[in-house]
Amino acid sequence: MGWWLADLFHDNKALLVSHIVWVIGSICLHELAHGWAAIRMGDRTPIESGHMTWNPMVHMGPTSLIVFLIIGFAWGAMPVNPSRLRGRHADAIVAFAGPAMNLLLAAFSIVALALWSKYATGLDPGLYDNFTVFFLAGGFLNLVLAALNLLPIPPLDGSRIVASFSPWFRNLLDQPNAMMVGLVLAVIAMNVFGGPVSRFATDTVTACVTAIRGVLP
Repeated sequence: MGWWLADLFHDNKALLVSHIVWVIGSICLHELAHGWAAIRMGDRTPIESGHMTWNPMVHMGPTSLIVFLIIGFAWGAMPVNPSRLRGRHADAIVAFAGPAMNLLLAAFSIVALALWSKYATGLDPGLYDNFTVFFLAGGFLNLVLAALNLLPIPPLDGSRIVASFSPWFRNLLDQPNAMMVGLVLAVIAMNVFGGPVSRFATDTVTACVTAIRGVLP
């Protein structure tokens, strides 16, 4: 097994382009969703910090982009000040906004794939296959991103959602070593759950596309 970029460039250029576009685009929209929700809840930190932008360098940073080039995995960040948020569970709403955006992107991709596979069969085979790969990658990657981000492990969004409803869990997250332990657990969880989540995402995309195609005229 070689470098993932070189392997995909050799084996499937459409998948390579799709992966790059969807990973970077989905992370940016994921972080912007956090920002939009935070602003709606009373925190202008995303605006004041200059993070309400489409620039991937702002959301991902050079380290994340370099890691993405090396292994195809990346992450993003949106600065939020919980003390400025209005509402008892505002932090949970802001945290959930990111995975919710991924679910919306997955739904868009799945519907687009169903429509494309149903009505675009008469187009050039190369064009048809390339867009099929693009929409399939969008549905798969965003379902995976949503599922993994909802795990209740810091710094993943799921930990902030659970902490908003559980004082005990909130106190646990406030411990000095919580973030370091969480990062280790997050890496372990992604390795343990990565396979099952990938299979779930694949099966979900396939089932949804089949169901949508079944009701199309």
